[in-house]
Amino acid sequence: MYGQTVSYAIQGIDACQVIVEADIKGGATSFTIVGLPSNSIKESKDRVWAAIKNSGYRFGSRNYTVNLAPADLKKEGVALDLPIAVSVLSAEHQLRQKRQGVYALVGELSLDGNLRGVRGVLSIATACRRDKVAGIIVPWENAREAAVISGLNVYPGTHLREVVEFLAGQAEIEPYQVDREEIFARSSENMLDMYDVKGQYHVKRALEVAAAGGHNILMIGPPGSGKTMLARCFPTILPDLTLEEALETTKIHSISGLIDSKTGIIRQRPFRSPHHTISDIALIGGGSYPRPGEVSLAHNGVLFLDELPEFKKSVLEVLRQPLEDEIVTISRATQSLEFPAKFMLLASMNPCPCGYYGSSVEGHHCGCSPAMIQRYRSRISGPLLDRIDIHVEVPAVRYLELAGLPDGERSQTVQGRVNQSRDCQLQRFSKEKIYSNSQMNARQIRKYCVLDDDSRMLVKQAMEKMGLSARAFDRIKKVARTISDLEASEQIRAPHVAEAIQYRRMDRKYWEN
Repeated sequence: MYGQTVSYAIQGIDACQVIVEADIKGGATSFTIVGLPSNSIKESKDRVWAAIKNSGYRFGSRNYTVNLAPADLKKEGVALDLPIAVSVLSAEHQLRQKRQGVYALVGELSLDGNLRGVRGVLSIATACRRDKVAGIIVPWENAREAAVISGLNVYPGTHLREVVEFLAGQAEIEPYQVDREEIFARSSENMLDMYDVKGQYHVKRALEVAAAGGHNILMIGPPGSGKTMLARCFPTILPDLTLEEALETTKIHSISGLIDSKTGIIRQRPFRSPHHTISDIALIGGGSYPRPGEVSLAHNGVLFLDELPEFKKSVLEVLRQPLEDEIVTISRATQSLEFPAKFMLLASMNPCPCGYYGSSVEGHHCGCSPAMIQRYRSRISGPLLDRIDIHVEVPAVRYLELAGLPDGERSQTVQGRVNQSRDCQLQRFSKEKIYSNSQMNARQIRKYCVLDDDSRMLVKQAMEKMGLSARAFDRIKKVARTISDLEASEQIRAPHVAEAIQYRRMDRKYWEN
């Protein structure tokens, strides 16, 4: 006797269709699952056995074989519990499907037959729409996430018996509906505002430039100067998240199990702030069954590394490839997976081990030797520093500024200028397949970052005095292009270049002295 259902398995951030076949024959009682299942799938036989019996169906003492095709594709997770159970019931002739079309099944089974939520449902729903299935049956807590995909019938289930009766045409399940515009509406609850940060006007300006062009930024200043608060406020001035970006970001968070069942979709740009004890794999991604790391969870958002020199050097060096390529490749003996990693790096650090080198605040005097300072700063390699477009000093805030009322701009006002700048860049790069100034390659820099004579002279003097690299030269032109966009200027002028050069003050000779 034979039964078959359709499900999906996650590969990277995408989903591949899996045909779940069940065959029953006489002989000694056994339950075998083949087709490269993971340990969690092998254990599903006990969950399926108990769920079928506790749902009121019979489970005979026979030889059961379940095949997960294609057999050369590794499968992992608990989402195949439901399709395995339904295929077994179909082979037992306890289910005769009356509904027309192919229905994809996804869900974990508890021992009493209830359905539990699983990871990666958005990726699976996207694949279902691609494959034009009649509908997808998911656990109730995953329904909102799956229903975000338009053009797909999503049927929320709560119990194995409910699903079986639905497929048999004995019961109805209403397709889950969501208001995509309402669910995608930006929420600003419990978010900080740039207005709340007192003083630090030049740092706020640097953050605005970084947000407008998608540039990486490093803040350097003593403890208590406001670096962390500025970083927490940074997402409030970033460009609005588009629907396409939201879906792509949600897929990554979904397969990591980080989706709130009440929202179903990521509505704000991610802000990830890992501790400095993080490992290489946790940051980049990997494992026996590869999972996204922090750089991928920050996709389309911000990766904030507080106290940058405290991170292990090996961890910082693995950042170089995703910062350039905006993608992470995880290679294993049997497969190679890619995770997107288009993020803005926002980092902060002290100027020395004690934090008070160069500080003018009374009572705080640096006691670090030149060797200690050099050793501390050398933890950040030159190649990594080159990949950070903007370096800005964050001095201690004076008492008069702290005691006074805030008088800066609201995040919403700054975000308006950032959005206008990004719109300008989207129009400029409409045929280039990039979305911001920070993504320009060498050819695009030559085309869109033309300098006049005064600007070229400024850059020449900066490179000679600061010992800048060729990569830093390109970064200066990219940042200057963003500054000109914020001022709605078609041409890059000398003041734009001068400001961009100021954001490289921590480079090379200055950094080493």
